[in-house]
Amino acid sequence: MNTDQFLTAALRNPANEIIAKELLRLALPDAWLVSGCLVQTVWNVLTKRAVDYGINDYDVFYFDPDTSWEAEDKVIRTLSERFANRGIAVEARNQARVHLWYPEKHGLPYPQLHRSTQGIDRFLTKNTQIGIRRTGEAYEVYAPNGYDDVAALIVRPNPGANFSAANYAAKAERWKALWPEITVLPADTES
Repeated sequence: MNTDQFLTAALRNPANEIIAKELLRLALPDAWLVSGCLVQTVWNVLTKRAVDYGINDYDVFYFDPDTSWEAEDKVIRTLSERFANRGIAVEARNQARVHLWYPEKHGLPYPQLHRSTQGIDRFLTKNTQIGIRRTGEAYEVYAPNGYDDVAALIVRPNPGANFSAANYAAKAERWKALWPEITVLPADTES
């Protein structure tokens, strides 16, 4: 699978395209649609399910140097209002402030980030380390591990970044129940 094939499959879910267009319109700084909503749409295309099957929400990362809760909450409310009438649940997080709340919530350290793609790099699974964004009429894709695991329906741990075997097991169990075709690699797999 190459970038064009991945994008074609991911954009078969109209919510992904709607969100990407709206993020461009809103001009949120360094904004990306990320992770499960993209990969799970591709899995759904490959396994011939409804394109939105199993997708709980649509994750948006952006990077705003204003690390106040009030600024992030305003973005969360704005996106929620923009998509509520379409039945699209969006979860937005300012990557500039994750280090402020992550250690308390998850009991793991989290470094201060300098751009949204660093947040994508820290995902629990390598196969979900993907983000897309509109740049005018085109799309930019960030996929440091490529698309082989996505195309092969493989879930691979990302042990280098805030890894929790318990969180990985819980995520993998949920996904395996929804997509029995996937192969889940053990939590101690290094590559």
